[in-house]
Amino acid sequence: MFGIFKKKSQEDKLQEKYKKLMEEGFKLQSISRSDSDQKYLEADAVLKEIEALKDK
Repeated sequence: MFGIFKKKSQEDKLQEKYKKLMEEGFKLQSISRSDSDQKYLEADAVLKEIEALKDK
């Protein structure tokens, strides 16, 4: 019941951002390969940030 007031952790925010970037990259594959590659590169950077947080 009180879960709606709970703040999201930094890791949760980064995971949502990663998922969004991966979806955008997938959608762009049929339109523009270079734009798709850019989104995947951004998603990879976010994934590295998530891994760095888990290592701490």
